[in-house]
Amino acid sequence: MATTLPCVETRDVVRCEYCRLVQFQTSNSLCRKCHKPLIVDDVPRLPQLVASQPASPPDVGLHVAQQVREIRKARHLSQRQLAGRMMVPRTYISKIENGKAIPTLGSLERLASALGVNITQLVRDERGRRDEEIAAILSDPFLAEVAALLPNLSAVHRTLFSGAVRDAATRDAAMGQRRMA
Repeated sequence: MATTLPCVETRDVVRCEYCRLVQFQTSNSLCRKCHKPLIVDDVPRLPQLVASQPASPPDVGLHVAQQVREIRKARHLSQRQLAGRMMVPRTYISKIENGKAIPTLGSLERLASALGVNITQLVRDERGRRDEEIAAILSDPFLAEVAALLPNLSAVHRTLFSGAVRDAATRDAAMGQRRMA
């Protein structure tokens, strides 16, 4: 199958106003070197109506990628070891962690099983993680009581309270070091 080339005489020769490259007119009217428009319109363009794109949710794949990497490193596993547990190529784990591949639901189940976590830990976002951290902090009865009282304190009293706690903690740490010496 042969293609016919256009005759050279029918092609326009133009000079780019930006980089000054002399070239044949391209099909997209962009310079081959600097990719700026070859034809500069002196006529101002009228605003075009552009259909707005619906706001896309944050990329779930990136949350999964970050979670997989963090959990894998916390478990002291290499990508190769995790791939062996899942029975997939190591490159698949790398693609998941770099956000180049989004695992299917079946792969997420195998991934969660290989990491020894619940599948919800792999797909949670920052808000979910923050809520879990708050719940873990408030599970301590003392901290839950302090958290309930904080809204009733003024800024001055909060500062005094945090200073007193800080002083007590540093005093106890110093006493502990003296006992060990």
